[in-house]
Amino acid sequence: MIESSPSLLTSLLSLPPGLLLVVAAIPAVMLPHRASQAAMMVLPALGLWHLASLPNGFEHDVSVFDLTLQLTRIDALSRVFGIVFHVAAFLGVLYAAHQKDRLQAAAALIYAGAAIAAVFAGDLVTLFVWWELTAISSVFLVWARKTESALAAGQRYLVIQVLSGLLLLAGTILLHRESGSIAFDHIGLETPGGWLVFFAFGIKAAFPFLHGWMKDAYPEATVTGTVFLSGFTTKLAIYAFARGFAGTEILIPIGAAMTAFPIFFAVIENDLRRVLSYSLNNQLGFMIVGVGIGTELALNGTVAHVFAHVIYKALLFMAMGAVLFRTGTIKASELGGLYKSMPWTAAFCIVGSISISGFPLTSGFVSKSMVLSAAAHQHYMWIFLVLLFASAGVLDHSGIKIPFFSFFAHDSGKRVEEAPFNMRLAMAFAAAICIGIGVFPQALYSILPYPVEYAPYTTTHVFTVLQLLIFAALAFVFLWKMGWYPPELRSVVLDVDWVWRRVLPLAWSGVSGVWIAGQGVFLGTADRLRLAFLGFTRAHLSPWSRLGEPWPTGVTAMWAAALLAAYLFIAY
Repeated sequence: MIESSPSLLTSLLSLPPGLLLVVAAIPAVMLPHRASQAAMMVLPALGLWHLASLPNGFEHDVSVFDLTLQLTRIDALSRVFGIVFHVAAFLGVLYAAHQKDRLQAAAALIYAGAAIAAVFAGDLVTLFVWWELTAISSVFLVWARKTESALAAGQRYLVIQVLSGLLLLAGTILLHRESGSIAFDHIGLETPGGWLVFFAFGIKAAFPFLHGWMKDAYPEATVTGTVFLSGFTTKLAIYAFARGFAGTEILIPIGAAMTAFPIFFAVIENDLRRVLSYSLNNQLGFMIVGVGIGTELALNGTVAHVFAHVIYKALLFMAMGAVLFRTGTIKASELGGLYKSMPWTAAFCIVGSISISGFPLTSGFVSKSMVLSAAAHQHYMWIFLVLLFASAGVLDHSGIKIPFFSFFAHDSGKRVEEAPFNMRLAMAFAAAICIGIGVFPQALYSILPYPVEYAPYTTTHVFTVLQLLIFAALAFVFLWKMGWYPPELRSVVLDVDWVWRRVLPLAWSGVSGVWIAGQGVFLGTADRLRLAFLGFTRAHLSPWSRLGEPWPTGVTAMWAAALLAAYLFIAY
């Protein structure tokens, strides 16, 4: 017994970090409320300790049938994602500590655990299992809001996410056929299987024309559910691209487009959580560009930006969630003046806004600048200019619009309580991380996949960024004062999801109408033929018809001989 304990402990430690959250989620939520919340906050801390105990280069394989599955692979790239995912899980659990929805709590933990385990998968089959579990568990965070729109959005979200998993599985099968390997390393686009995996990752990364699921589902999720959703699904896709498609140049224009087009939607959008969803799409573009460039500086910038983005985007969704929780609305046209009754939430929101905008001394400044520098170093000047434009756009829709219309602008007359203490505490931790990384960037740089030789706080860089942000802020003020800034109206902004939410149902209705009409014509014709056949048999084969009379023996023998001759001819 004494000898078996170390081996059992070793076996447990060799399992992928994140599995603890998946396995312990349901038992944890079944405890009394306070004990349940304490247990749920301890689980991410235990998971982080588990990750810290495993060295880089650690691998754990198992054999299933004729496949060797690598359940756990620890290296510098997966470790950074594992760290920030555990931090995000802790912040999400703390933020949701006031709620008593056991199903939502269990789904959130399973979702976070599956995403964490996925980044340590060393083969595509293991990745597929966790990939699909993130989809199935996360949809309950949308459905938990229990509105008709949330139910419909969750159904669409689940279809898209499962489709991504099916493409990943099909690509894995083709890659195994082509190479005999299912290892999750660099994949590339040289084979059909590689293209299928590429599109599977692209769906989760919200590529242009594939992004509608995010702005459709995230704003419909619960107050706490959106905080979890913002941290894992899309960032798991970024990790997958960094692992499987680093240096794939087609990602550079795709990422540049992702940074630019959401700006125009975010400016005219009235739902502030939908604005943040477009902003999330915009920030993913910077990461995709970094993966596409593929240099050590670019990949370090991508990973650093993922780390910073998970925290400050969670902070912004927390602030807007607190507003929704207290006021019952998140429409910019119905908010304003909330700084008077929610000053702490307003302050934390501003920290998140300046972080996403990339102000000096915040996390966004020390991470986004690495991607911009990598683009400039590789002489992608047009891409660099697009990223600069996107950076100015971020200031407009997330740096200014989010805090301005929710807490300032006009006074809506709403007087509410400040956010619950656990919400404020989670926002305070996230804000401290945003500022801490900005002030001490080496703490983040030290855990990046490659050695960092980059100094963000150079005079040129600081003044360039400040000039860009100041001019963008002045542009917003000018447009606002002149009355040219798009007004916040109660409206629905049409996006690519309009195709499957309106055009496809109409097309299906048309196809169904044609099918039903054709079915009616076919059945009517078949019924008429049936009646004609019955009429013919009654007329010619009934006992009182001519053919129904008894035949003479000679005629019968003649027909028998003819049939026999035909049979012999066919047989011959």
